[in-house]
Amino acid sequence: MQTPLVSLIRANSYEQEGLRDSLETLLEPLGGMGAFVKPGSRVLLKPNLLTGARPSKECTTRAELVYAVAQMVIEAGGKPFLGDSPAFGSAKGVAVANGYLPILEDLNIPIMDFHGQRYQTVNEEFNHLLLCKEAMEADVVINLPKVKSHAQLVLTLGVKNLFGCVPGKMKAWWHMEAGKDANRFGEMLVETARAIHPNLTILDGIIGHEGNGPSGGEPRPLGILAASPDVFALDRAMVEILNVPPSQVPTVAASLRLGVCPELEAIHFPHLHPDLLTIDDWRLPDKFMPIDFGMPRVIKSTFKHFYIRFIKEPMSAYGKNY
Repeated sequence: MQTPLVSLIRANSYEQEGLRDSLETLLEPLGGMGAFVKPGSRVLLKPNLLTGARPSKECTTRAELVYAVAQMVIEAGGKPFLGDSPAFGSAKGVAVANGYLPILEDLNIPIMDFHGQRYQTVNEEFNHLLLCKEAMEADVVINLPKVKSHAQLVLTLGVKNLFGCVPGKMKAWWHMEAGKDANRFGEMLVETARAIHPNLTILDGIIGHEGNGPSGGEPRPLGILAASPDVFALDRAMVEILNVPPSQVPTVAASLRLGVCPELEAIHFPHLHPDLLTIDDWRLPDKFMPIDFGMPRVIKSTFKHFYIRFIKEPMSAYGKNY
């Protein structure tokens, strides 16, 4: 069995030239971008596009990081496209609100909303829980999560970011079906990650989002970039850095329970070890919310989504200030 690799480095700036150098250093022990992207490959870049409502609060993966990764993909001969299924609004609307438009225009990168028209099941255990086929059919998936605290799941890292590959508002139904049991919900997210099987995860920890996340907290400079072909090993390393017990994070606990996550001692760290990056005062949510969604919340969430996507975003595009 191949030893899992997690590359960890310090990086303190989103300035383009320095960030590009940091990414080259980060990926060098993994073989560089060329180890993952071949000429002609269709490459899904899956950032965290949670919301367009708080662009200054570091709720989403930074546009600068996505831009630098997209450049590297293009240089390796790949054809990148962005895709996500935000909780509210459209992927393009959230991306534009968070400064992605110059990237999309400069590099001519399409952005795809993961709708529910075309999808496939995860596995037999979750055979009615469906994933976007566009994500499943990409030649390469590069997962680009943000380090955040989470009021339902304690932390959201690489595994949780792949929940965005669930089409449209079907995520709310996942919460209803599996959310009454945190263990089962964690297992559902792990099985989702296993099904998508990202080729590479690059985690944006230069500035994280702590406190009442995933969107109600505050920015927290961490100065960390992390990368791995093994999303479960990466998440295991990050909970160590944030000084949060793995048993408290449903996704990490489930990955360990299911035997898909290595123990920390089994992971090779070619650059920095988590011990050298430990944060002693990372702030978790002040209070936690239940994972499951009751029917009134699902209905309210659905109406909010459709309002933002089909009324607010189109009006904003015409210069209206709503």
